[in-house]
Amino acid sequence: MAAPSKQAQPPDRNSNSVRVEIFDQAYNLSGPNPQYIMKLAEYVDAKMRAVAEQTRTVDTVRVAVLAALNIADEYHLLKRSQEEGNVDYLKRASNLSNALDEVLQERSKAG
Repeated sequence: MAAPSKQAQPPDRNSNSVRVEIFDQAYNLSGPNPQYIMKLAEYVDAKMRAVAEQTRTVDTVRVAVLAALNIADEYHLLKRSQEEGNVDYLKRASNLSNALDEVLQERSKAG
């Protein structure tokens, strides 16, 4: 797994680059948050190793594609779940708004 060790070098304080290892390949990556890049690299490495173990595939490209499909599936399931949650939230907000309107109308008729 790509973790801070001899494979993944901690970021240089003056630079936004970090050296990581994903599936036994070293990469020099840069971005605004090197710690986040290291976390992503660890995640991708773990996915690739899990795919390789499950499929007993040694073809790196095949492992990478299957890992990418697994990650894309996770992403889309989470996205769909979030979108469904947003719809539920809007329905609840609408129901509460309607209930409040009814209470206010009853009060104005009674008062």
